[in-house]
Amino acid sequence: MDQPRLDHQGFRVPKTLEYPRECLPKILEASAKKYASHVATEFFGAKIRYGELWDQILRCATVLSGLGVGRGAKVAIMLPNCPQTIIAYYATMWLGGIVVMTNPMYVEREIEHQWEDSEAEFLVVLDHLFPKVEPVLSRTRIRKVLVTSLKEALPFPLSLLYPLKARKEKLFTAVPYGKDILNFKQVLKGAGPTTATSPAELDDIALLQYTGGTTGLAKGVMLTHRNILANVVQLVAWIPDLRWGEERMLAILPFFHVFGMTVVMNLGLYIGAAVILVPRFEVNQFLKTLQKSKPTIFPGVPTIYVALVNHPQIKSFELHSIRYCITGSAPMPLEVLKTFESLTGGTIIEGYGLSETSPVTHANPLTGARKTGSIGIPLPDTEAKIMDLEFGERELGPGEAGELAVRGPQVMKGYWKNPEETQKVVKDGWLFTGDIAEMDAEGYVTIIDRKKDCILAGGYNVYPREIDEVLYEHPKVLDAVSVGVPDPYRGETVKAFIVVKPGETLTEEEMIQFCKSRLAVYKVPKQVEFRDSLPKTIVGKVLRRQLREEVLKGQKES
Repeated sequence: MDQPRLDHQGFRVPKTLEYPRECLPKILEASAKKYASHVATEFFGAKIRYGELWDQILRCATVLSGLGVGRGAKVAIMLPNCPQTIIAYYATMWLGGIVVMTNPMYVEREIEHQWEDSEAEFLVVLDHLFPKVEPVLSRTRIRKVLVTSLKEALPFPLSLLYPLKARKEKLFTAVPYGKDILNFKQVLKGAGPTTATSPAELDDIALLQYTGGTTGLAKGVMLTHRNILANVVQLVAWIPDLRWGEERMLAILPFFHVFGMTVVMNLGLYIGAAVILVPRFEVNQFLKTLQKSKPTIFPGVPTIYVALVNHPQIKSFELHSIRYCITGSAPMPLEVLKTFESLTGGTIIEGYGLSETSPVTHANPLTGARKTGSIGIPLPDTEAKIMDLEFGERELGPGEAGELAVRGPQVMKGYWKNPEETQKVVKDGWLFTGDIAEMDAEGYVTIIDRKKDCILAGGYNVYPREIDEVLYEHPKVLDAVSVGVPDPYRGETVKAFIVVKPGETLTEEEMIQFCKSRLAVYKVPKQVEFRDSLPKTIVGKVLRRQLREEVLKGQKES
């Protein structure tokens, strides 16, 4: 099928683009010179200008190089949104190293799997996360650790960010500094900016972005410098009136997630924007940040917009600085979209992406026709088609439901050390997304369902197989399965169905607490239902979709 032109009722972007021939760190170097006196980051009032930020990146590169980081070395970064995340990320890529973004909410088993699988040897971590990390270090290849603190980037005492009862735990973590565990601020202060030229090339791996799958084990998505750069350039082309060096990008989406990494951090720095760093979402504080910082671009996920429009004092806040909001990860409720746009005067645009695509492949036009409920049309140089579900060999026509496949410069190199899984999803350059979709005659795509059982909870991908394995670890559980069920705030939440062993008793609270010790908080089941048996196929496979349909039916009847 011919790809539709990117011309929809007044919305025009080039069908194909010219891409820089240098990697993102080299482009940031040029931007830092051009916008040297412009604010690069704002962190609770503390401002770092582009010239200063680039100096810190080069100093960090000196430190990392001295520790042994070079081309192909893996550096795990386990930080919230703060200046140190940007500094460590770009310093690693400048050296030709490979970044391994680690979710700070991970528990020990998740951390250990990611670091062992990635073969990470270096770590940059927040001090109050160190007690969780320390027991894992001896079971991984990590040999050098840089520890930083939020207080190093704040213009006021860190205690003001946390309630009194949390201070001892979160502020005064004792870190056993030594030759292998170093203080980030101190070593950067003693280092000069590196004068070495970056060895990174466009087809080198820049990032291992871990994502789950039907096997339950997270896989490392290999994203090259070319992949990441291409997606940034595609997004720049998509926004018709970007004001280079003047935009203010709100960074509430976490940089350890590929959405926040590309659409916020990399895009913001690419256009010389001021990136307003917010390490966590708390609605009351966030509204104050919105009003005070006056962002012009506000990428988010539906749960954030839902929380804002439902805040009782929302109309008392001045939010008209917002020009564009970019949302994805879950469907955007129409009423929330309309309400937020009326409150701000800005435009919310829905898009779609995957870790495997850096991540954005589709978006609704920012001007012109916008089809609510649709993920929009492909970005420049991106092709999309709908393939039959049975064999994935026949392209379907408008209005027919099948698996969405995409092709473009942002599509991953493959899964790290996993050619078998790569071959399952990448065929002749086409990435089979696992999402069931329809495409209309104008090329707008609507996601209908997921071929894979991924749960989208609060913007995070949650893979049921991983949760199922934890459920089975409980000594009183005979049979178990987890499903995603609708949730008015999170989009979806996790519900566990459990069969208890004969003669045993188990409570919902006991099961949830058990999961909390083994899973990141967003993966923990919020609901538990006990049953005598689970519906299964003739070969014994649990009918996960049937359970979900039972929940949906019950919600409709109630």
